[in-house]
Amino acid sequence: TDNPIALAIRSAEQALDYAPRMTTLAKRLARRCWPGPVTLVMDDDHPDSVLRQLPQEVQQAVCQNETVGLRVPAHTLILDVLKLMAGPLVLTSANRADEPETVTGDEVAAALGDDVDMILDDGRCQFGQPSSVVRVGNDNRLTILRAGVLGGPMLRRLSSLMVLFVCTGNTCRSPMAEILMKQRIAERLGCTLDELEDRGVLVMSAGIAAMAGGRCATEAALVMRDRGLDLSTHESQPLTERLVRFADLILTMTRGHREAVVAQWPSSANRTFVLGQERDVADPIGGPRDLYAGCAAEIDGLLMNWFDRIDLNSIPTAVEEVQ
Repeated sequence: TDNPIALAIRSAEQALDYAPRMTTLAKRLARRCWPGPVTLVMDDDHPDSVLRQLPQEVQQAVCQNETVGLRVPAHTLILDVLKLMAGPLVLTSANRADEPETVTGDEVAAALGDDVDMILDDGRCQFGQPSSVVRVGNDNRLTILRAGVLGGPMLRRLSSLMVLFVCTGNTCRSPMAEILMKQRIAERLGCTLDELEDRGVLVMSAGIAAMAGGRCATEAALVMRDRGLDLSTHESQPLTERLVRFADLILTMTRGHREAVVAQWPSSANRTFVLGQERDVADPIGGPRDLYAGCAAEIDGLLMNWFDRIDLNSIPTAVEEVQ
């Protein structure tokens, strides 16, 4: 083939062996999209890349234009095989150039005939369409080379920076922290709160013991209204694996909240911190409006300590789709 061949690797962590200069944006996409139908194309010009240890003819096949395509497949058999191998597997489409995609073993056999030695038939492909291919530049420019399974709008959302606040019930502290952080970031970016998502920033909140769909505490809504902020549409949500995996920064209201998050999702430890660092933000639930106002002021002050941790430079500078 004249097209570059992607490599199948075991995990997002292993990608650093192949692309040591992997950007924050690329790491974010890897954490959120893998295992799954997304190939990330990145620069491969680092001298310490394990690609330099591959035979020259293999490097020529997988490293065209000084880039390499990496993917962690969401298939148990392939992942099990990768665990037994010292090197990566190569991935290519199961069809000839400019011919229709094949999605079953019979279609592969009909399309490729004797040119393929063995077919492991696991039924029809889950998505029935090709994987998404995204070029992640060192300048944080995203180029969607093939929209594939996920499509352009979803890939744009997956590339957004995400800050997550966690408390107990997601009705008092974390909703106030969420909207106050939105206000601070919007001021920094020079946009409105409603424009943040289009600017590549998501700020969310959840509770470790929250019920889905609950309204925020009346006092919290009133205190935020005094600040010109609207919590009337807030709906509580429980903390989930997906939220934790997607978050770039997780800020908890107490040390106990952090311990609970890390205990359930150990891989989040290096992204999960206590908002007040050495002190907890006390729960104002059941208290008077003045107590909520004091809690909001405390949270707002603590947020300023975390701006350096929020890498606004990791927001995509541009998202283009090759037609």
